[in-house]
Amino acid sequence: MDRLVESTLRHGLVPPVVMEFPGITAGGGFAGTAGESSSFKHGFFNDTINYVEMVLGNGDVVTASRHERPDLFRGAAGAVGTLGVTTLMELQLVEAKKFVETTYHRTSSVAEAIEKVRAETANPRNDYVDGILFSKDHGVVVTGRMTDDKPADMPVQTFSRAWDPWFYMHAQDKTQSSSSSSSATDFVPLAEYLFRYDRAGFWVGRAAFKYFGFMPFNRLTRWFLDDFMHTRMMYRALHGSGESARFVVQDLGLPYATAERFIDYTADKFDIWPLWLCPLKQTLPPTFHPHTGETETLPDPDGGAAPVTAGKEILNIGLWGWGPAEHDAFVTKNRALEDKLVELGGMKWLYAHTYYSEDEFWRLYDRPWYEALREKYHATTLPTVYSKVKIDVEATKRQRKHWKQAIKSLHPVGGLYGIWKSIRSGDYHLHRNAEWRYNPEQEDKSKKD
Repeated sequence: MDRLVESTLRHGLVPPVVMEFPGITAGGGFAGTAGESSSFKHGFFNDTINYVEMVLGNGDVVTASRHERPDLFRGAAGAVGTLGVTTLMELQLVEAKKFVETTYHRTSSVAEAIEKVRAETANPRNDYVDGILFSKDHGVVVTGRMTDDKPADMPVQTFSRAWDPWFYMHAQDKTQSSSSSSSATDFVPLAEYLFRYDRAGFWVGRAAFKYFGFMPFNRLTRWFLDDFMHTRMMYRALHGSGESARFVVQDLGLPYATAERFIDYTADKFDIWPLWLCPLKQTLPPTFHPHTGETETLPDPDGGAAPVTAGKEILNIGLWGWGPAEHDAFVTKNRALEDKLVELGGMKWLYAHTYYSEDEFWRLYDRPWYEALREKYHATTLPTVYSKVKIDVEATKRQRKHWKQAIKSLHPVGGLYGIWKSIRSGDYHLHRNAEWRYNPEQEDKSKKD
């Protein structure tokens, strides 16, 4: 995403949907489920793609779009590469602006935060809408509007440099002492806004401080350890350490009507805060994107006289934090989470830990539709979606008993090994040299020109 944004911004353009981590790939965004705070307006990342080139399981190279092989184009989006390998795509772009006028709206209850998110998606001025729940009585709904105009007395707020605040903490501070329904505003350079969650990976970075324990959590240590607090480095460290096996990483899509009940459940059973709220356009089934199947009748967006049927918006809830250290308890909690999600009419992102049995999985997704596509497009020799996303609990248990994993499980050996792996990757050079970061000297030069 960072290379894509750097390239398009040179032409004054930007993709309508940019995933929040710089290292997420365009191919991954198409093959998986990728949405961001502009997805209430533009849909998932794959909804902004005009066509893709794919290599099928028999070696054929084909093009798929809404007009050519539309069934493959629709089915491959979210099918995690099990219908073919995407090698080329054409993306839609929109006019970029210099800044995002970013407003932080304070909320004082879960219900108020959910309703505020929904209300702001109906505001045509907004280009971006998401929310953060710090607790049941402190939330913030963040709205963004692209603009070239910044008041002269307003400073530029950035989030990419080592001394900058982490975005979620900044949003919390902006609304900490505010009463409900109050707001505060920043002017954030566009790319800085798009990747505002890179440092700390939303708030997962704080879990690293909790893991080591002896390291104080303050502005100085966040500055000193900044190289390790960007998402590419954090990903390397988390998986290298083996601690991902007990870290809850779940993105869950629910109807607005049941979202509050689900949050009450996670607060009681997991006690993980903050939570992320992201409104999304729903893709109606058949699809591997999370969906509820709920529809509504809307005016034709192209101006036709006949109304159109569309999927009702859904709310993505991001649940990321430490789970039980004991493996069986960790699996039990995640299984119960999946059951509660289904009970409340929701579905999960398939990048996350997935524990459904095969029968349970195919009760949620359209197997005949999928298998017909695999037959038609020569994909039967490729892995299935279920085989790619399921967690093999017994294999994981055996792996945890292996002497290497046993040593890594000794605190803090795994964490130190993960840090070593992240250093070896050299990924810290990517954020140190990122061209998308705001450069005030270039801004001053453009004003003089």
